[in-house]
Amino acid sequence: MDNRDGIGYFGVSRAGHDCNEIYVIINNDSEYVYLADGKSKTVDKPKKKKKKHVQIIIHIDQAIKTKLSQNKLLINEDIKRAIKLYKNNLKLN
Repeated sequence: MDNRDGIGYFGVSRAGHDCNEIYVIINNDSEYVYLADGKSKTVDKPKKKKKKHVQIIIHIDQAIKTKLSQNKLLINEDIKRAIKLYKNNLKLN
């Protein structure tokens, strides 16, 4: 994992009412990660979840990786597209 501690990677909720939902990690601190799905949990109002309740998927969407490397802000459409592509890829495999 890179030195940002998971920012940009996918994460799956492992506890709570949103169990098994896929999110993109957009920020973190010592105890929590902040997750967005681009729909109900947006970049402006991310879901705050304890790190122990999220399983990080060591996969990052190429468009998200490019934006982060150029220090551009992620928008909800980027996150929605990345999650949709990831889910479609899971169905194909």
